[in-house]
Amino acid sequence: MAYRRILHVDMDAFYASVEQRDHPELRGRPIAVGRGEGRGVVATASYEARRYGVHSAMPSYRAKELCPNLIFIHPNMQRYKEVSGAIQAIFRRYTPLVQPISIDEAFLDITESPIPFASGTEAALRIKREIREELSLVASIGVSFNKFLAKIASDWKKPDGLFEVKPEDALRFIDQLPIESFWGIG
Repeated sequence: MAYRRILHVDMDAFYASVEQRDHPELRGRPIAVGRGEGRGVVATASYEARRYGVHSAMPSYRAKELCPNLIFIHPNMQRYKEVSGAIQAIFRRYTPLVQPISIDEAFLDITESPIPFASGTEAALRIKREIREELSLVASIGVSFNKFLAKIASDWKKPDGLFEVKPEDALRFIDQLPIESFWGIG
């Protein structure tokens, strides 16, 4: 049986990574994109801030309690949309079957890609390399034969991850997961 080759590409700490890329003085520092004052909320946090327990959807006051040296950056949605467009352009080199599910993630069906490669993992490595070389950003990619498993796989080795769930390994992989790992179940 021939299986589909599906990738789920998820940009790592996208807004924060764009800010750190565009503003070198922020590199290596704990930052949060969001509103830092009043009843603000963290939209995303750099991996430096995540080490303190800061995460998206967290109230800003709590983020500051966990990480007193946290730097808040107001979102620049126009910039993030521009960068997302450049990322999408890389995806479309591999397939016209791109399904964005947010500004920083998408499914790619590369089953009948115009670019020859031996496996979904090889295509994922090439996409990761192009994103890094052309945009100075990092993506995690899950590879599988369906969207559900590709989405879960993209989170498996974050940040800068690449993980494949092959058809013959799918049941073993699913059996080991806590229910909270399933996409759509909180």
